[in-house]
Amino acid sequence: MTDISEADISAIIEMALSDHTAFADIEREYGLKDKEVKALMRSNLKTSSYRTWRKRVRTFGDRRAHYK
Repeated sequence: MTDISEADISAIIEMALSDHTAFADIEREYGLKDKEVKALMRSNLKTSSYRTWRKRVRTFGDRRAHYK
């Protein structure tokens, strides 16, 4: 991961926590692949918050696939 300002980290976390923002949107804006976003989230959230977020992202992704 490149050097990212605190303001950008905050914005990325906010985008990642939003159910309306895809990893592709974050990659377009900040150049971070989904694995890098997950690593950033893991290092900036409490463990329980990270696990809850990952579960929600996976569940939402699985549901979204059925609607396509």
